[in-house]
Amino acid sequence: MSGAREPGAPVAGDTAPGVPEPGVPGPGVPEPGVPFSSRFPVRGVEDVRRIAARPLAETLTVRSTYEIFRNSAAAFGDRPALTFLRTADPDDAVDRWSYRELLEGIHQTANLLHTLGVGAQDAVAVLLPGCLEYHLALWGGEAAGIVQPLNPLLAEDKLAALMSKARARVLIAYGSDQECGAWTKALALRERVPTLRAVLRVAPWYEDPAARPALPEGTLDFNAARAAQPADRLASGRVIRAADTAAYFHTGGTTGAPKLAVHTHANQVFSAWAAVQLQGAGPGDVVINGYPLFHVAGVLPASLAALSAGVHTLIPTTLLLRNRDVVRNYWKLVERHRVTSLQGVPTMLAALAEVPLDGADISSLRYCRTGAAPLPAELASRFERLFGLHINESLGMTEMAGITSISPPGSRFPVNCVGYPLPYVEVRVTALDTPAGQPPRDLPPGEAGMLLFRAPNVIPGFLDAEDTARAFTEDGWLISGDVGFLDDAGRLHLQGRAKDLIIRSGHNIDPKVIEDALARHPAVSLCAAVGAPDPYAGELPVAFVTLADGARATEEELLVHAARHVDEGPARPKRVIVLEHMPMTNVGKIYKPDLRRLAAAFTVRALIERTLLDAGCPADSPWFRLTDDARPELAVCASADAPPALREQLRQSLARLPVRVGWREAEPAPD
Repeated sequence: MSGAREPGAPVAGDTAPGVPEPGVPGPGVPEPGVPFSSRFPVRGVEDVRRIAARPLAETLTVRSTYEIFRNSAAAFGDRPALTFLRTADPDDAVDRWSYRELLEGIHQTANLLHTLGVGAQDAVAVLLPGCLEYHLALWGGEAAGIVQPLNPLLAEDKLAALMSKARARVLIAYGSDQECGAWTKALALRERVPTLRAVLRVAPWYEDPAARPALPEGTLDFNAARAAQPADRLASGRVIRAADTAAYFHTGGTTGAPKLAVHTHANQVFSAWAAVQLQGAGPGDVVINGYPLFHVAGVLPASLAALSAGVHTLIPTTLLLRNRDVVRNYWKLVERHRVTSLQGVPTMLAALAEVPLDGADISSLRYCRTGAAPLPAELASRFERLFGLHINESLGMTEMAGITSISPPGSRFPVNCVGYPLPYVEVRVTALDTPAGQPPRDLPPGEAGMLLFRAPNVIPGFLDAEDTARAFTEDGWLISGDVGFLDDAGRLHLQGRAKDLIIRSGHNIDPKVIEDALARHPAVSLCAAVGAPDPYAGELPVAFVTLADGARATEEELLVHAARHVDEGPARPKRVIVLEHMPMTNVGKIYKPDLRRLAAAFTVRALIERTLLDAGCPADSPWFRLTDDARPELAVCASADAPPALREQLRQSLARLPVRVGWREAEPAPD
């Protein structure tokens, strides 16, 4: 680690009373303890209950993420902690940090932030692609104050709003636009976030130090600045409490107002510890973490849990799994680094299913886990058939510090079973038809309903009190938004998101029924079903698919296939639409809000055509057109030449739809 052992100049606060001498823990800072490890393999719910039999305060004494890294450095020292793959070539050069070097870098980063005025209540925003320095920003940021990981692909306006809401004091940003446009955004954000006092530039790994640009006032070279700081302690002398805020994570998708979840150190420490208990991870394990580190899945169950237990974590280039070469070389990377655990969202696994082994030895893999989105049954069977890997499912959410339930290694649960709730996690399944203002009605095992949780990793709330009020019941249970049930074996099964249910004339349709049917067609690569607005039924099921490379299938053929394999008549899709590209979030999940908007657009266009044809007019008449720039609702633009009676008829038809459709007037076309 560059600069990890360089002596540092005194920093502000070094002479304050109670600040320790170099290398000496501050008052109240315990000596390093033992790293996390699983007590025994989890084979059933009885093992989970056995773990939770002791009071949590006796079982888990670590108070902060900073303690986790002190414990790991003491236990694993020079063992590899993080390896950055510069390219997707398995034989290319890599950059590697040991557990000792990682802790030194965390110390330096926290000390640098301390000199910039960051305290326990101050936010440090992070705008980075995949890189080693991300881990210094995360864990050094939490040791000094509150870290705010940001999606660098968000628009500048959204980033400014998120940072302003968090009152970010420092921004750590990548010094290049090549990967995600981060540096141009960072320079603009200096002027747009009133609380921002400094920007720290992380130089790209490929940048020649002699060619580094001159930095504007208020901007520092991150690695050069931290190299001047003590690497053996927190110069602030801060003693971090379990209840201290560790991070703000933005959630709620890629549109809408900023929504920042508040994580405490206790939330994150518990998630890391519990994940280790159920997964049995430890020294000797190697994992490729392709999740972006602005996302809770990449930060906590994938990173903090691994680093708390001595796992060696690989960062697959700055673009992570958005790098197509990484996907193409994935199995060769597994062989080269003897990877033991494969983790990824279902869409990433679907991409890997298209990559042949080509002779790669993947026998080191002992565990494959997915989450964040429903797993298609066909993908699960294809993965096992092609690679001999059983996909274990899990459930996680930002509001539970990244992880809720896990299917442990060796388990062979059915598709949509997301395993056992973590130790100390309480689950309630409540009726979906509970009237507003009434207490939730609990359902028996095997009956599906809304999942509510109470657990040590349930966050205290959001920065906005209104967001907090909407997320919890009056008696303090987290409303997950997920629909599922517990079986008699204590396992949790998911049936999708409540908001994703398609409600056709009062009939609840699980979109996964349609998606599983279409996934069985050999030409289909990805598929998703949503509700299209209908004036009579409320919603009608429609499906969107992308085709596998080189495959051909007509929409009519796919519609017939779906009808043949969907048993419920009301669930059979009214239309199957082939897309060139499926809309995706930046963590690889299918983004259904865009599909619902697209389905609504098809409905409105069909309504315009029907109105014109019923009036004896050509369906392609230029009198009415659907605009693409109206957000969040759709809008119809009406020409001034359109007959008044026809205009009124269409307006009344649009008003009967269960979605809002705007109306715009256009000038008459010139003669």
